[in-house]
Amino acid sequence: QVQLVESGGGSVQLGGSLRLSCAASGNILSIESMGWYRQAPGKQRELVASISSGGSANDGEAVKGRFTISRDNAKNTVSLQMNSLKPEDTAVYYCNARGRLATMGGMDNWGKGTLVIVSS
Repeated sequence: QVQLVESGGGSVQLGGSLRLSCAASGNILSIESMGWYRQAPGKQRELVASISSGGSANDGEAVKGRFTISRDNAKNTVSLQMNSLKPEDTAVYYCNARGRLATMGGMDNWGKGTLVIVSS
């Protein structure tokens, strides 16, 4: 089994910053992609940012220039630095990891989510 544990959510005012972290553990051979998605009330889950094992990042349009994703391959962790936060960034943020299991098969796992609230 694979577990993803997120941390770092909370409440912040307009223009503030937060840093989210996620650690993957368990029956992991390799992680090809790690990323963050978010889901606001009444909306579909959307990509925030993802990053490959080689360090190539893909940012969602809504967060370009404000959020930065990074990962530590040795520790199977991914972080999201969120700056210049806006009320529309309010959502539950989910960590995702895709790769290969140490036993046969692929993995596509999600964390339980961490709530980010941005007030004006």
